Amino acid sequence: MKKKIAAGLTLLVLAFLYYYVTLPAVNIHESGFWFFLGALVVAVLVLYGFKKRISSVQELRTNKVLKGGIFVILAIAVVYGAGALLSSPIINAKKYQKLVTPEERDFAEDIKEISYDQIPLLDKESAELLGNRKMGSMVDMVSQFEVSSLYSQINYQGQPYRVSPLVYANGIKWLTNQKEGIPAYIRIDMATQDTELVKLDKPIKYSESEYFNRNIYRHLRFQYPTYMFDQLSFEIDDDGTPYWICPVKKFNIGLFGGQTIGKVILCNAQTGETTEYKIEDCPQWVDRAYPSDLLLELYNYHGMLKNGFFNSILGQKGCLKTTDGFNYLALEDDVWVYTGVTSVSGDKSNVGFVLMNQRTMETRYYVCDGAQERSAMDSAEGQVQNLKYEAAFPLLLNISDQPTYFIALKDGAGLVKKYAMVNVQKYQTVAIGDTVEECEKNYEKLLEADGGESTKGKTEEAYKVTGKIEKIAQAVLNGNSHFYVTFDDTDLVLTPPEEGAQKLEGTLIFDIPVTEFPEVIAYNPGDTLSLSFLPGNTVCSVVSMGEEEQE
Repeated sequence: MKKKIAAGLTLLVLAFLYYYVTLPAVNIHESGFWFFLGALVVAVLVLYGFKKRISSVQELRTNKVLKGGIFVILAIAVVYGAGALLSSPIINAKKYQKLVTPEERDFAEDIKEISYDQIPLLDKESAELLGNRKMGSMVDMVSQFEVSSLYSQINYQGQPYRVSPLVYANGIKWLTNQKEGIPAYIRIDMATQDTELVKLDKPIKYSESEYFNRNIYRHLRFQYPTYMFDQLSFEIDDDGTPYWICPVKKFNIGLFGGQTIGKVILCNAQTGETTEYKIEDCPQWVDRAYPSDLLLELYNYHGMLKNGFFNSILGQKGCLKTTDGFNYLALEDDVWVYTGVTSVSGDKSNVGFVLMNQRTMETRYYVCDGAQERSAMDSAEGQVQNLKYEAAFPLLLNISDQPTYFIALKDGAGLVKKYAMVNVQKYQTVAIGDTVEECEKNYEKLLEADGGESTKGKTEEAYKVTGKIEKIAQAVLNGNSHFYVTFDDTDLVLTPPEEGAQKLEGTLIFDIPVTEFPEVIAYNPGDTLSLSFLPGNTVCSVVSMGEEEQE
């Protein structure tokens, strides 16, 4: 009896340790659960074999308990294998193809031109450099903590940010600091590159760097033993409180197929308190319920399985797939995954691109023939090949109603040194600048020279000026004539587009392209002229020209 009790206790301890380390969900849709069942049966049979001192194949064949156990293991394997096959795209291609339904939209209407302070200038690698540099300056923490590599992209108070918690530097540092917890997180403004170490009134007690019950995965598993969690992300709410966003998997096709997200658990990183939401009720401030990898996989099912599974492997008629890489776009107070869409023929061109909402899974498709992102990156690098800068993956912007790749150019240390804008449809049109503003001005001039869209007529955000011409000079740029004008400060009237607009100071120089405003050639110093313009660092771009009487 004592041996039976000891064997039973040993089995329970082994099963608990296996469960405590691997944390499988008690759910038939979880692959790990089937392996856990198989491992449990094997452990029972091994203990039984030792107890009965079975040492030969003949004894194994004649023992009913062992034969029954082997039958159970085979049954588990058969059920798992059949479930995997019946859940696969081989049999359910049409169901997989309909997991997402992209809506075709108009690019210029959906993606408005955004101001410079809302353009995320940093990718994850550059954010990590800034975060590590900031951490290195905190002498009271750097010996005990490091910055996690998560760097989740979020919208915080209307601006694009990346946030990442601190983690214990190693096991010893965890042992000496875990009672107090993690005191801060890193927050990086992706537009201004301002990096903050946000110290918390209450420390983070639940994180990925904890070892036992405060480990976020173990904390969730013991509260929700049947839930299957996808990738967790670290975010902050509108008050700056840190949370773990924990998406719960939902399988729509058979046992293991057609995964989407059905629920979201929000876990307060400071207190461990959790709140459960259906995916459609997820709070607005949450930016990442659907992992980017899952969204790309779902769209690839849609693009590749239009004509069945075997067509996606053999003939590949009409098959589309996402390009190699993706980025994020802040739109409508949500974070959207952006990627190009190309044919499977490998022709290095896109037929369009998609935006996929990380909170709602909403998918928008935009028809736009043009270069793949990698081609645009190569084109941008070619403009600065003497400097050997490396291009980050592009961000898609609307510049003068033109879909445009915006690319950060980084030096060997990973720091952003210049910016490039590459036209999606004409990737030979490449503009480079030390600032975003300079880059855009150079890009718009290239568009004008190429017969593309210009700034003419865009008076909604334009300033107005009326005065006497002090100086007027002519220059030729890219084969086109431009007149540059300055005004006499006497009796100069400058009107901003709205109350509270930026105050303009100093001598303003106005660029008037002759291709758009040929009437400028009739003006001379001393003539009165009215202009509408968009301000720049050194030169203001004229968008309309008034009909004033000459003196």
